[in-house]
Amino acid sequence: MSAPDLVPDPPPGRCLDPTVHAALRAEFPLLDTGVVYLNSNSTGAAPRGVQHVLTDYWTTLRTWRDEVWHDWHVGLDRYADAVAALIGAPAGSVVTDANLSTLLGRVVSCFDYPPERDRVLITDLEFPTVPFLWQAQRRRGARVEVVGTGGPAVDEEGLLARIDERTLLVCVPHATFSSGATIDLPRLVDRAHRAGALVVVDAFQTVGVVPLDVTALGVDVLLGGAHKWLCGVGTAFLYVRPDLTDRLEPTATGWQAGDRALSFQPSRDWAAGAQRFAGGTPFPLTSLVSQVGLDLLAGVGLPAIRAHSLAYTQRVIDRATAAGITVVSPTEPDRRGGVVCLDVPDGETVKRRLADQNMICSWRGWLRVGPHVYNTLDEVDAFMDALEKELRR
Repeated sequence: MSAPDLVPDPPPGRCLDPTVHAALRAEFPLLDTGVVYLNSNSTGAAPRGVQHVLTDYWTTLRTWRDEVWHDWHVGLDRYADAVAALIGAPAGSVVTDANLSTLLGRVVSCFDYPPERDRVLITDLEFPTVPFLWQAQRRRGARVEVVGTGGPAVDEEGLLARIDERTLLVCVPHATFSSGATIDLPRLVDRAHRAGALVVVDAFQTVGVVPLDVTALGVDVLLGGAHKWLCGVGTAFLYVRPDLTDRLEPTATGWQAGDRALSFQPSRDWAAGAQRFAGGTPFPLTSLVSQVGLDLLAGVGLPAIRAHSLAYTQRVIDRATAAGITVVSPTEPDRRGGVVCLDVPDGETVKRRLADQNMICSWRGWLRVGPHVYNTLDEVDAFMDALEKELRR
């Protein structure tokens, strides 16, 4: 059975129509360079429409007028609300900035960590940003506890067992960056909320390839970014549950978080909605660029993207199993994200040798293979053929 935080998986045959798929592939110039690109879990391919955005941006700079800021703010809001729609959130509940570290830093600055509720639970499988940032909160009274057994999946039972009345926040990855193993979010959210704790989710590894509905899940805070499965660049986003927003006041802030920011008058209060988590003067280009990829994916639809991903990651798993290669990622469809991690000897060297053949993946302790909706099964097979050949050397 699929985990309850996922949209039910379509049958294997319900992937993209070949004509639609060919048209989608044509939007990604990287695929025309002779490369087999299975690295979207690290950095997604950029669509050709980005070039027009960059050209327009240069024209704007070349013919500068201050009035352009109006259109730029419209573009920033459009991208934030499009992300909100993608994750099942209402308009106005998402704000963007340069990276996840910046946005998570604003979230953690909202709390005082009183002795009676000072515990912050994190896992041992976070991207390095998360533990580093939380450890810095110890000087402010946070009692940070790391839960885990070393992976490759989150120790969910251990995490649930540690949640109690002194737990303030539970911070987890929706899928681990090292293995792609997903977590049962509904179960975790229910346990945390019954104890009076809030749940912060890092969904960078899943947004754009695994359907999410933050409203149905009831997650309190969710963060992600554009440059992986969303085929964007340099933009991260923060969702905060709307009924929670007014209770949070970040001390790490900036003038764009105020209620009179665009009037250029001193603000008297916080801006409405997630805008209170904004910072200083925004850099609009990354959202404008990232809108192109987001629009393409929205046109495909996340159920179809998920069906495509499950079929293609299954092909990697089947080929690896037949070749005697150890699969580190979960093999159950409902517990894996968009990446398959393989345990191969001297994996970093193998990754470099594959890159020399224009076979692109990544290595983070294991070989990570991340096919996206623009890839073909022929590309997956060509990659696995090359990998098997390397391992026979």
